[in-house]
Amino acid sequence: MTRKTTFVLAFAGAAGMVLASASPAEAGRIANREHNQQQRIAQGVASGQLTARETARLEGREAALNRSIARMRSNGPLTPGERFRIEKRQDRISRGIYRQKHDAQTQ
Repeated sequence: MTRKTTFVLAFAGAAGMVLASASPAEAGRIANREHNQQQRIAQGVASGQLTARETARLEGREAALNRSIARMRSNGPLTPGERFRIEKRQDRISRGIYRQKHDAQTQ
């Protein structure tokens, strides 16, 4: 297995654990956003808009957010403040994806 494949499988497993402990409404909103961002990253890799280093950095940010969500949920359901912080981090990650895909670097 390549390093990239191993990373993707580990990330998917972590995301699954996070979503397993969520309420349906929270899981849907957060999961949809995470899924859309993963698709954007994958499209950037496929088109050559993202370099390997950019991809690793973006995936790392997604993984860090998922770990934070898991820690927040370990204390019970997410509070409105926690959901707000998660959405703000997702906004920053989304802007980062856009910026990296539209810079002059290519593979």
